[in-house]
Amino acid sequence: MDAETVLTTTRSVRRKLDLDREVPQDVLDDCLRIAQQAPAAGSMAAQFRWLLVRDAETKARIAAYNRETAEAAWAKYGHLVEERALASARHLVRNLDRVPVLAIPCMIGRPPADTFSQSAYFGSAYPAVWSFQLALRDRGLGSSICGYHLQDHETDVAALLGIPADVTQVSLLAVAYTTQRDFRPAARPAVEEITYFDSWDSARPRG
Repeated sequence: MDAETVLTTTRSVRRKLDLDREVPQDVLDDCLRIAQQAPAAGSMAAQFRWLLVRDAETKARIAAYNRETAEAAWAKYGHLVEERALASARHLVRNLDRVPVLAIPCMIGRPPADTFSQSAYFGSAYPAVWSFQLALRDRGLGSSICGYHLQDHETDVAALLGIPADVTQVSLLAVAYTTQRDFRPAARPAVEEITYFDSWDSARPRG
C-alpha cells in the first residue's frame, strides 16, 4: 500500500473491527517498531511505553470503566453528536471487551501544567500513536482511540494494570483486523477553507 493511500484512508474503525480474529504478536511488534521511529522532543522518546492487554477478564473491567464514563457523556452531550457517529461510538464502547487487543500508550511522568511543556509532552506521544495506527492499517488492521476511562477512571485502570502513579496513560486504542480492506478518504473541509496566510482569517492570495 503506498504512503498516500495509508495516510488518507486510515480511519477510526469501530463497526468494522473483526472481534473474533486473533491478532498475532509478531504483527503488533512490527507496528510498534515503526511507532518507535516517530519524532519526539529531546529525551521524551525514552519516556514512552506501550501496555498491551489481551486477557479477557482484564479487558472486561477496562471496558466497564470506559462504558460508565461514555454513557454519562452521551446522556449529557449525545444530542450534539451526529447520529451516525454516535451509533458508531456506542458500538465500540459496548463491545470493547471483545476487541482482541487493547493498546495503552503511556508516558513516564505526569503531564506538565504549562502549555509549552504540554506541547512537548503530548507532542512526543501522539506521533507514535499515529504511526502505530498507520502501520496497523498497512497490515490490514484497524484501530480506534477509546479513552473515555481517562476522564474518571485512570487511577482505577492504573491499579488494575499495575501502572505506577508517576506514569500517565495517554490514550487507549482498540486494535483488531478489519472486516473490509478498502477504505476511502473521509469528507473534510477544503484546504482553501482552512488555510490562512500571514494573519488569522486572511484569505489565500490571488494568483
